[in-house]
Order: sequence, then C-alpha cells, then structure tokens
Amino acid sequence: MLVAAAVCPCPPLLVPEVAAGAAAELDAARDACADALGVLAASRPDLLVVLGPAGPQARRPYQQGTRGSFAAFGVDLEVRLGAGAGGSAPGTRDPAPERPLPPSLSVAAWLLDRANWAAAPVEGLGVGEPLAAARCAEAGREVAARADRVALLVMGDGSACRTLKAPGYLDARAEGFDAAAARALGTADTAALLAMNEDLAYALKAAGRAPWQVLAGAGEGAGLSGQLLYEDAPYGVGYFVAAWS
Repeated sequence: MLVAAAVCPCPPLLVPEVAAGAAAELDAARDACADALGVLAASRPDLLVVLGPAGPQARRPYQQGTRGSFAAFGVDLEVRLGAGAGGSAPGTRDPAPERPLPPSLSVAAWLLDRANWAAAPVEGLGVGEPLAAARCAEAGREVAARADRVALLVMGDGSACRTLKAPGYLDARAEGFDAAAARALGTADTAALLAMNEDLAYALKAAGRAPWQVLAGAGEGAGLSGQLLYEDAPYGVGYFVAAWS
C-alpha cells in the first residue's frame, strides 16, 4: 500500500556538478526535494520505488545498486541507486544488472545519496513516456502492492514550452497545463492526474506525465494528502516538487 510519495523534477542540471556555474539557480528546488525526501523517510516504508521517464521503453525495472552516470552531460560523476539503503528490495537478486540507469533515475539516485537515504530498500522503474494512462494506472497499482508500506519517489518534468528559449519553444497551452499539473500534484488528486491529456502532454514535451499517472494509480484509495513545495519554470520547463503523506 502506498504510504507516502515525493514528486521531484529530473533535469540533470539539478546536480550541481552538471549545472556548474548555474548551480545556484536550482538551490530552492534542491532544498524542496530534500524536504520531500524527508517526508518519505518519516513514513517508515518497507520499500522505496523510484519512478522516472525512460524514453520509449514501456516499463523497465532497475535493482538496488544499479549504476548511473552523468558522463553524457560532460561530468565524470557516477551514482548508484540506493547505495546507502539497507537490505535488498523484495523480489530482486544480486548482483545488480549491467544496464545503466536512465538520466531521470540517475538524478533520483543523486538525490537519495545527498539525503543519505537508509530508510528502506530501493528499486527503480523506468516508465516509457508514450505509456497510455490506463497502463500507467495499472503499473501504479502493481507497485503499491509490492510491500505493506510502499513509498514512491516520482521523477518528472512539466511542459518544456513555457518560453521562447525553452527546449520546445513557446506554446500558449503550456502555462495552463503546468498549472493544472501543479494543482493535482499539490493536492494528491489522483483523478485529475489520470485525466491528463496524453496527446497534449506529448505536444508540450511534458516528460512527467506517465510517471505522475503511475503515481496516481498507486495512490488510488490510499487517502493521502498533498503539499506543493516548489513550482517554477527557470529554463522554460515546468519543475514541481510535492509531497504526499
């Protein structure tokens, strides 16, 4: 059963070594992520599942200890998923597979390491960005049934079309899309998340849509409340941090 969730953005720029001279611009986002992870730890989970967009792959699991790297972003920095967590995630086997973490889960691994996560075993799930809402919800229900007390760290960004210099250029629909996403994430509104328009999310390059809908499936009936800890679009991309408990 889902007992807590943290929603965080997943740009590699969240890692100071990648952002370099611009690192301070996301200090507030990093602090909010740390606060959200604190909510996860306080929930005393039996298992932490980390979700994040992973390109076209439908669903791809990653064991605790799987390595990720920021070499593709010009930084010689390696991370491991849940490196400091005790025990092994239910149903996993050692050693960890050779397949590396996708960038979103590498950022999550960095956040967990920064928070000295040791509250529960960790496993990862890469979510394909085209995954339909119904399948996302089904995946979420399966994740929530993985242990008696499951916590989620959900990585994902909003629209990438908020300004002329944004990765997706300016789209007048982006601001309204992000406002609705922030409202749903901040109030733990699972119905609103599942009702997000998949085609619009794709057009606006909102990589968080599928992971958020997995979260919605996991949170159905859990009775959690939400709090929006951060909302901004510093590079024309919607970034949100929320905590559910």
